[in-house]
Amino acid sequence: MTDNGVDLLVIGAGMAGCTAAARAATQGLSVCLVDVADDVGGSARYAGYVWTMPDHEVMAEQNPDGDPVLRRRLVDGFGPAVHWLREFGADVGPAQRILSYGRGHRFDTNQYVDLCRKTVADHGGEILLGTDTEELSMSAGAVVGAVVRPAGESTREIRARHTLIATGGFQADPELRARHLHPSARGIALRSNPHSRGGGHRLATAAGAALGPAGAGFYGHLIPSEISFTDADYVQLALYYSEHALLFNLENKRFTDESLADHLTTMELLAQPEARGLLIGDARVHRDWMTTAYVEGAIAPDKFALASKRGGRVGVAESLDELQYLPEEWGYDGAVIAAEIESYNARVRDGSPSVPRALDPMPLDEPPYYVIETVPAVTFPFVGLRTDEKARVTSESGDPIPGLLAAGSDTGGLWYRAYGGGLATALVYGLAAADTAAAA
Repeated sequence: MTDNGVDLLVIGAGMAGCTAAARAATQGLSVCLVDVADDVGGSARYAGYVWTMPDHEVMAEQNPDGDPVLRRRLVDGFGPAVHWLREFGADVGPAQRILSYGRGHRFDTNQYVDLCRKTVADHGGEILLGTDTEELSMSAGAVVGAVVRPAGESTREIRARHTLIATGGFQADPELRARHLHPSARGIALRSNPHSRGGGHRLATAAGAALGPAGAGFYGHLIPSEISFTDADYVQLALYYSEHALLFNLENKRFTDESLADHLTTMELLAQPEARGLLIGDARVHRDWMTTAYVEGAIAPDKFALASKRGGRVGVAESLDELQYLPEEWGYDGAVIAAEIESYNARVRDGSPSVPRALDPMPLDEPPYYVIETVPAVTFPFVGLRTDEKARVTSESGDPIPGLLAAGSDTGGLWYRAYGGGLATALVYGLAAADTAAAA
């Protein structure tokens, strides 16, 4: 069966897809929104802030290897995008600082994606949930729609002037993680919805789409090892405080500047032996960081207490000497780690730590010591489809593929081992995709 067609077919109903569909609908375009899940929202349901770098200088400093054109479009488009959210009726808080370098807003994402769904329906758009997209339809090198299969039904071809890929990335697919992130990523914990399995990646590459640069990494956070991790834990058990602690690998060595950002440390840990490490903070870290909110206004659970309650590998050492009693089956040499911490403290005092801590150059010398074994968890990849600033997917030649758009976590090129807000990226480029479709 082939439909008469729509102006914009959106494959994926997360933040980017919902944004593009709602914007397009309000601009008078006919819209069809498709998602493999049984509800809209995707991973945006678990988020609470929309933010990015406040200006081009900070963006260039924090994300020097990201595509300059895409970086500029995100920074320039963020303010207008927040204005659009408010006019649209979304619940958006006042501006506030996010991390050490960002600026953004608390944001009720659940209210927003539900409002997007209602807007699309109220403007006569079609919403197909529980629906697989089997392939893109091609004609003379252009994408002209897609073949979809609603659950329990036969296939259906939806013709479209523009088709937007917004399926949320490939983080739920072990093989794509291993291929594009790191061989150890095959078994990494998932800090994301389970439906982002690379459907958009496969559809677009089959149509000739180019990928962003290899080695770009991913966004994620450290979590306690040896626990059963669920969506209810995405914030509560993310060990954001690692920026103020010391992390040791199975060779009992520090291997990165933990203070730069927890999400950067997460990428670095993935490449270490067995992709696990021992995160150690002292009483200062526990008091000032482990039990406080990561972002102003966010929840502030005691990460150590939660990890202990859930059966993670945790312990409290009343002194550095007590680290020698770490359980043997964990695989670390506590005496060596204690000596490393003593050496670190001494070197901090004389200003020459072997691995500097640029943003928290404080010693860990206030006992007791709080120990959590940690592993990386992935939220979405930075490797994805190449797009331009108008959200048009490009081929290896750099030319746009007619009719094909992409936004959100399916895209690549913007971030390279750096991070400045997934919701902002999805919002700005979701709006750009709708505007591109409207201008055609």
